[in-house]
Amino acid sequence: MMNINAVRVNAGAGLHPDYKGEILGIVRSDLTPRLMAEKLLSYHENDIAEALELMSREERRRLYSVLGSEALAGILEYSDMTKEYLSELGIRKRIDILGHMDAQAAVDYLRELDRTERSDLLELMDEERRRELLLLSSFDEDEIGSRMSTNYVSIPSGVSIRQAMRSLIDQAAEKDNISTIYVVDADGALSGAIDLKDLIIAREGPELSAITKSSYPYVYAQEQIEDCIERLRDYSEDSIPVLDGDNKLRGVLTSQDITKLVDDELGEDYAKLAGLSAQEDLREPLKKSMGKRLPWLIILLGLGLVVSSVVGAFEGVVAHLTLIISFQSLILDMAGNVGTQSLAVTIRVLMDEQLSAREKALLVLKESRVGLANGLILGLMSFVFIGLYLLLLKSQPAALAFSVSMCTGAALILSILLSSITGTVVPLAFKKLNVDPAVASGPLITTLNDLVAVVTYYGLAWLLLINIMGL
Repeated sequence: MMNINAVRVNAGAGLHPDYKGEILGIVRSDLTPRLMAEKLLSYHENDIAEALELMSREERRRLYSVLGSEALAGILEYSDMTKEYLSELGIRKRIDILGHMDAQAAVDYLRELDRTERSDLLELMDEERRRELLLLSSFDEDEIGSRMSTNYVSIPSGVSIRQAMRSLIDQAAEKDNISTIYVVDADGALSGAIDLKDLIIAREGPELSAITKSSYPYVYAQEQIEDCIERLRDYSEDSIPVLDGDNKLRGVLTSQDITKLVDDELGEDYAKLAGLSAQEDLREPLKKSMGKRLPWLIILLGLGLVVSSVVGAFEGVVAHLTLIISFQSLILDMAGNVGTQSLAVTIRVLMDEQLSAREKALLVLKESRVGLANGLILGLMSFVFIGLYLLLLKSQPAALAFSVSMCTGAALILSILLSSITGTVVPLAFKKLNVDPAVASGPLITTLNDLVAVVTYYGLAWLLLINIMGL
């Protein structure tokens, strides 16, 4: 077995250490349980969680037997296969691990079980832990309360600095989040918060209220995550208190919780931009994945048929001047790309700010100007390059070559301008209707812009090339 210290020296020299391989080697070794546990616990929980995927069922059982419930709880919190691993354990060991596991992770696991098994496990837990898990389970998954932690320190208002410090020390043995101490009144309502540093350096004389911040951010447990995620991002506190309807402190959102909420929200928005109703994972069943994708695809199929029917309406133009069909994909692709860019910019702005009507108008104007400027440059380039291509490589007469390139360039300018406006106005309209603007997804915008581009391109070809120039 490779020496752990030697591996870490190599890591410092620029080599990537194979922690998973080392952990696997330790589990497969003949070490005594005590030595095996000592060596395993020298690794980070995340590395052990990843190594579990490489082990056989018997090897995992050996690891379960040498590590305590608290260590296993920390490891399984990093795993995406918690349900599978816990199912390999006896009921007593499982309950012990759930007792040490982060409350949110334990609730996530319990939600995956059927009602009978969930009730049996909760019934066997100690009263305090059961109440904690039932509290978190009582909220819908899209409510803030379902993501809060009960791992925080609170002290009653009106106590002395010395009493507050003693209460902190008593609670710190079981609580990890001690950087911010919350002050509550006799009814449990939030009065304010104290920084740990301020409490440590406070003198005996001042009242507790002198170091208590009475103006402190908070959220309500029943609030929808998507409604308050932007407020949470505005604060850099170690934790944010979560209150119930009576303003009583029920839990906190740690900085790690907030980071994960933001990450999940961005992931959902990304999924919506791809035309999905929710994110997918590697182990998701085929039927469930299809259920997320197919509804949007059916809608887009309908829109695609509309686009095709519009192209069919210009059948006479194509039959009269077949050359122009060669550049249809150019117009469609550029319009789709520009529309998606404007969509991304608009959604990003809407995520960060609450826009007034004037600011929305300025956003549409700004995107229109950008689209027009880009369209002019790209249209001019198309006029030159397409004209030269038709003249030199396709041996078309100069008049025909540059007439077609002029029409293509003009269509490109107009379609890019209209696509910029569409990509901005559509998400703004969704926002106005209280619909998540991310629903104005990339595929939807692309299809709408295809429709705009087709009408623009063939309409100009019909007007300029056939009716005006008589080609």
